[in-house]
Order: sequence, then C-alpha cells, then structure tokens
Amino acid sequence: MKRWLHWKFLSALAVLGAGSFLLWAQEDAVFRVKVDMVVLSFAVTDNKGRYITGLKPSDFRVLEDGIVQKISTFAEGNRPPVEILDNGTVRPMVLTEDGGDGKTGVESRADAFVGTSVFVLFDTSNFMYRGFVYAEDAIADFVRGLDRADSVAVYTFSRNLSRASLLTKDRNDAIRGLRQAVAGDDTALYNGLLLTLRDAAKVPGRKVVIVFSNGPDNASMIAPDDVRAVAEDEGIPIYVISTNEVNRDPISSNVFRRLATRTGGKAYWAKTWQKQVEAFESIREDLGNSYTVTYYPKANPNDGFRKISIEIASDVGKKYRIRSRPGYRPRTSF
Repeated sequence: MKRWLHWKFLSALAVLGAGSFLLWAQEDAVFRVKVDMVVLSFAVTDNKGRYITGLKPSDFRVLEDGIVQKISTFAEGNRPPVEILDNGTVRPMVLTEDGGDGKTGVESRADAFVGTSVFVLFDTSNFMYRGFVYAEDAIADFVRGLDRADSVAVYTFSRNLSRASLLTKDRNDAIRGLRQAVAGDDTALYNGLLLTLRDAAKVPGRKVVIVFSNGPDNASMIAPDDVRAVAEDEGIPIYVISTNEVNRDPISSNVFRRLATRTGGKAYWAKTWQKQVEAFESIREDLGNSYTVTYYPKANPNDGFRKISIEIASDVGKKYRIRSRPGYRPRTSF
C-alpha cells in the first residue's frame, strides 16, 4: 500500500543524535508512506504457560487499528508456510518479490521462508571476562541444536560490532566464527543491537535476534527505546539472556524486559552456565512452537503507530494467552 504526503519546509537539514532525529526537507518535498507485507510472529499458551499448537489459519483473526486483515500466509514452527486464498482455502506458498516500482519481480522460492533466521549477538566486552568461555559453550550448544531449516548468524560486540559469522545453515561455520571472538573493551550494546536489527531486516521471512550480555551499557550513542522501536517496526522479536542477577542492575533489567516484551520475545536472567543452557533451550522451544502470519495492510489513514491485535475465534481460545509485538509504525521515505 502506498500513500503520498506533501509537506512544505523552508530549508534542508538532517541531524542524527543519540535518541533523536530531526528532518527538514526542501520546499515542496514529497514524502511517501509505504507499508509492505507485515510479518507477525506470535506464541499461544494456556494459563500454565504450555504451548498451544495445531491451530489453523481459520482459528485466528488479525486486526490492525481495529481493522480486520486478510491473512496472506500462515506457518507453524518450522513447517513450510501455506498461502491463504480469497475463499479461505490453503495451498503451498508461492512468493514474488516486489522490485520497488509496484511491478512483480523475480519469483522467490518458498523455502526461503521456511525456518527462522537467528541472529545471535554475543557480548564480548570486559564485563564478560569471567564467564567468557562458558558463554561460548552455551551459544555453541544452542547453534548445534537449531532446527535444520533454521539459519544462524553470530555477531559479537564490545565497543564495535563484529560479524563473526554471516547468516548460514552451516553450524560448523557459525561456531568457528564464535570461537574467534576476543574479549575486551567497553560495552556498546544498543549500538550493536541496532546494526544487527538492520541486517536482520534485510532477510525475508521470520527472523529473531538473541542478545547474550552481562547487561550494563557504557558506550552506546543510541537510546534503547529507539532500538526497541526499530525491532517493533520490523517485526523482529528480541530474546535477551543476561548473565547478571535480575536485581543487581535494575536499570538494565528493566530495559531488557521492555525490549523483549514489546517485540514479542522473552528475557532471561542466567548467571550460571546451566541456567544459560536452559535459557537457550527455552528459546529453541519457543521458535519451534510459534506461529507466523503475513498480511498486506488494508487502507488505514493512521501514519503513526498502528496497533496489532490477534484474536482466536473459538470460545476456548479466549482462555489462551498470545505473546506478540503490539504494533508498528509504517515507513516514511522520500
């Protein structure tokens, strides 16, 4: 969906600072608000936290600002997605890429949307010296145990971000990149997380970011809420595993909770190696039991934050809990 807005300004100036963005454009500049396909991942649980699986596309109703949306594709866990036709029937998904000019480009292979693209962001700052080797082992075990359909990238960060292993299905390649990580320097967690999210946003289908960190950030120029907004808008759940104690650094703990909750992920506090392994197992289970739907938003005059809600049609479904991002902001570009 494309909608054109005409704004008039007197001069051109763009300033990017920590946590703020000011944009001025030339007189008669034209801005475009473009909403592409929305990817929505969510988990359904009962009141005891047990996953509810086996639900069908017809069991769900997705609303955006109260407007019922037509689900385009549907997938459960790492199963191949299906396309939802106008009459409600399903068929194996066939995807096409939009070249950006409104014309249909080269047809994509549906298996590009099978599984999850997992981006692991590993804190290698000086806060991680004590448990560095054990943390590497926990991450390596997690990578080995991913579903065959999943791809994984391993990034490390201290003051700067390092792409230790780009997105791959080769587990050995990812672990080799992980083992080359070197500890030391200040912590710019939110800078690194923003760059990771930007990389993940370029990948089609479902993707998640897993942050493994001690917690305190003493070097970022980006505010955590600005990073959270990017993940929210791009539909990328953030899972956080903190090696700190939940009450030892309440500021970081509250930030981690907000990052996870607002993007549809989870936050864990795992000081010991065993707790870290358990956290990774929980994340792996979450990925295997989540649903993913896509839709093209219907006409909506709201150019700001659009609230997304998911309903389950059956009466018994009213007792279930759904964990998902609360909404997104459509992109604005020249």
